[in-house]
Amino acid sequence: MSSSYMSWRSSASNRRPTQPTNTSKNRGTIYPDLNQDPTPKPVIHFLAFALIVFLGLLQFLPASHFRHPSDPHRNWVPFNSHSSPSPTVKLTVDEDDGLIHIVSWMQCLDLKVLAVLANSTLSSSRYPDLLHFHFFTPQADKDKVSFYKLKVLFPHPNLELHGQEKVKEIIKRTSSEAEYDSLNLEEIAPFIIPSVHQSLTKFIYVSPNLILMGRIEELTGIDLSAHAAAAAEDCSNRLNSYVSSDVLDAIQRSASKPWISVTPYVKDACMPDLSLLLINGKKLEEFLEAVLWWSKVLNWSDRNQHQ
Repeated sequence: MSSSYMSWRSSASNRRPTQPTNTSKNRGTIYPDLNQDPTPKPVIHFLAFALIVFLGLLQFLPASHFRHPSDPHRNWVPFNSHSSPSPTVKLTVDEDDGLIHIVSWMQCLDLKVLAVLANSTLSSSRYPDLLHFHFFTPQADKDKVSFYKLKVLFPHPNLELHGQEKVKEIIKRTSSEAEYDSLNLEEIAPFIIPSVHQSLTKFIYVSPNLILMGRIEELTGIDLSAHAAAAAEDCSNRLNSYVSSDVLDAIQRSASKPWISVTPYVKDACMPDLSLLLINGKKLEEFLEAVLWWSKVLNWSDRNQHQ
């Protein structure tokens, strides 16, 4: 009994205490032989900074292409910014305020279409500061939100929104209810507008669906002389496709108006392009009567043909 007890005590006295290990310290130690994060070279920093500066400077370049909202394919159309104006064309501005007035009439308000029209006109012009836009839209006198939206997109150009009520009232007074419903107001309104807004003595009427590729100020150099309006020829539409020759012959035989030609009309003559007009408001008094008369007669004859 005594010998076994002494051997157990001897073994216990000879046991060496072990040093406790700090596992928490060893777990977070980073050894130098492991892979460290690569240090980027200074050249990479310089190239990245130069790329950011280059992309920022691109924002100051003028637009070279645009997409019309009415195009279902959303094709990019380049601006014709490299065309040089003809040396024989002179710039003529309004005598009162020195501006080029651009008028457009829209039956249903579409800010996207108006924005494309204004942007294409400004981008193609050599004198964007001289352009003054007059957009005639329904309820424009009460709709201030649309005006402020356009001013956010175009803060610098002169831009106004006008109502259509006064122009429509004049057309209604000169026509019956049935005639008024059959009239194309977009074709007649440009000739009524100067009687409502007398400050517009000379202006360029542009259809809202038109995209201008050339410089619109070149049109102001056209000498209208004693004429009330000027329009380009549209040979894709002929007179005989718009009205029959029998109707024209009947009008010439029965009606005696100063604006009816004495000589027979050329049946396949090119039609005027009414989407772009140069109008002299001072010469519109007699011309307006002729426009309304022809609109009534041709609409009346067209209804008779379809009956």
